[in-house]
Amino acid sequence: MHDVTHPTGLRSLPMPVPAAGLEAYQRERALALSSDPRRKANFEAYQAHQRRGAVIDYLPIKLDIENLSRCNFRCTMCVVAEWPKGQRAEDMRFDDFRRLIDEQYGLVEIKLQGIGEPLMQRGDEFFEMIRYARSKHIWVRTTTNASLLHLRDNYKKLVDTGVNEIQISIDGATKDVFEGIRVGSVFERVAANCKLINGYCREKGVEVTKMWTVVQQGNRHQLGQLVDLGQELGFTNQVFSLEVIGWGLDKWNERNASVTVEDELGLDSMLSLLEKGRAQGRRVAFWHTTEKYRTDSPSHLCPWPFERAYVASDMRVVPCCTVGNPDTYQIGPSLKNNGSFSEVWKSDEFAEFRRAHLEGRPPQICRACYEQGEH
Repeated sequence: MHDVTHPTGLRSLPMPVPAAGLEAYQRERALALSSDPRRKANFEAYQAHQRRGAVIDYLPIKLDIENLSRCNFRCTMCVVAEWPKGQRAEDMRFDDFRRLIDEQYGLVEIKLQGIGEPLMQRGDEFFEMIRYARSKHIWVRTTTNASLLHLRDNYKKLVDTGVNEIQISIDGATKDVFEGIRVGSVFERVAANCKLINGYCREKGVEVTKMWTVVQQGNRHQLGQLVDLGQELGFTNQVFSLEVIGWGLDKWNERNASVTVEDELGLDSMLSLLEKGRAQGRRVAFWHTTEKYRTDSPSHLCPWPFERAYVASDMRVVPCCTVGNPDTYQIGPSLKNNGSFSEVWKSDEFAEFRRAHLEGRPPQICRACYEQGEH
């Protein structure tokens, strides 16, 4: 028997903060802005805009950059499961990444990962990408399934890049549940690798890892166990994501809606997870969008079109990470062969995309994130 609460009650739950804490994040932001006058001016222009027009006079302040679009897992809620050999396109080259970072002087933050396992990139290019962004005082977050951290001392290399946050996906507290959701995984290997990287972080005196669980029908009975597992694996930060995204596709929206349990979760049971974490001396938080976007005011619109975008591994621009696939929706031409992201960002096509949000007619791929009746 569940203590069923209307999902709006979940808004009182704490949302995630950066692994090292808000103060550390804010220090990095201040350093980024003070290190480059152009970045500071760009950020001020972004702040002044307030999502009040489709045509903008600043560059994005954040980007999601997909270093590769392939994975060694076939998770049941992920679109990779239907890609041939688990791969959509070629990996991003370091030279293309560097060119993108150099052009986008307004960036204060990136997520370096998309739909795929970033540590599958050959050689050390992934680590070089992180180091290059960090050399520009850009705050860098990434996500991994942890399956490859033990190879070639990847866990040490990743931490030593100076990366600011590493989210590690753990969707089950036992072998059968974990491997049933994260198809192709080996629970024991992932658990051992989490202990490796968390132990190394303690040794180095840094706090960058965060355990991330997508709550769904298959693991909802293990949430308390997952808090205990987080402690066992050495995580000081742990997040339960209460939504399962649909990748901007009706088929996946329907499929993942069938395993979503957000509307069935009770506030009391979620608060008990929070208290359990506190008793262990750890931070437990919840990622959710129970209050969907609305078109009645610029402040209620999705912020993505006005502050950031997603650059796929084959250098094509996608509106956001919830879509994450240029074969589903692409804005502008490919950035290969010295294409300019700035030109795409300020193009008529991107302006029309923003205008659709501003005028209360969000594109079809965006509608799952808006309240029903808002389009």
